[in-house]
Amino acid sequence: MNNNIIQVYEDEIHSLEEEINNLKEEYECNQHESMAYSDKEIINAMKSFKRKSQEEPKQYGSSPELKTQLDLLESDLSFIMKLTGIWFTKYSRKPVEKSESKTIYKYRLSGNCQTVPFQLEFQLLEENQASKNVSAVVSDLSIIIESEDHSGLTKLVSRVEESGNLLLFFKSLSCFSEWYKHRKRTFAHFKRKYPDIVALPEGSSGDSMALRSPEHSGFELMIIWKIHVDKEGIVTPVLDLLNKIPMPEASNFAQEAPHCFRSLLHVLGIEASIEALIKSLCTGK
Repeated sequence: MNNNIIQVYEDEIHSLEEEINNLKEEYECNQHESMAYSDKEIINAMKSFKRKSQEEPKQYGSSPELKTQLDLLESDLSFIMKLTGIWFTKYSRKPVEKSESKTIYKYRLSGNCQTVPFQLEFQLLEENQASKNVSAVVSDLSIIIESEDHSGLTKLVSRVEESGNLLLFFKSLSCFSEWYKHRKRTFAHFKRKYPDIVALPEGSSGDSMALRSPEHSGFELMIIWKIHVDKEGIVTPVLDLLNKIPMPEASNFAQEAPHCFRSLLHVLGIEASIEALIKSLCTGK
């Protein structure tokens, strides 16, 4: 249902509650006078409003104009979710406080960004100014990322919860999720292409990939691929190469391999650098 219509109902309910309170006050003050309102009259007023609220949605629901607006809103939302990769699966809004100058709502959201699930809970304060400009302030923000694989987001979540900057959170989450999906896809690709050389100790969702020499037992390199999120929310892939080489004759390679790999990353990029490293391991060069 259109948010504007829901707002109309909420306003009417609030108005009715105030009217009932006024009626009760008059009843208590004038209970010995002939003009006092009875409990029955108050209950009838409530029933009357309930019937009205049940009838009005039917009228709105049959409106072709409202259906067209709803279809446009759903289309816009679908486009935004496809563009950002952020899909909301649950949503709720509950009024906490309302007056002429401000309105406070409590929101609960849950969804997925690519393959990263999240939950949000926060309060939104809307201050209605005389100029009709509306400013919104987020408070009591709580964020849950439902996976231990996304430790790179931990510090970002803490900062966003303190600042209430939801735009920063969704922007960084979208970028992080893209890199996370790319890393998972890249690891799975090399595992399929070189099953005898590539091992994934933590699975394709982990941040490490082991390269084992087919000719020398114990000859192993470990690619570490972290996804770093700085305090401004900028997401950067960070790759490094560790070695596990017990053979004395391989000491020169052990010393040079990490530096050479980092140099290749700047020249060739991630996938081409891993490919070159695997081929060098296969040929023993």
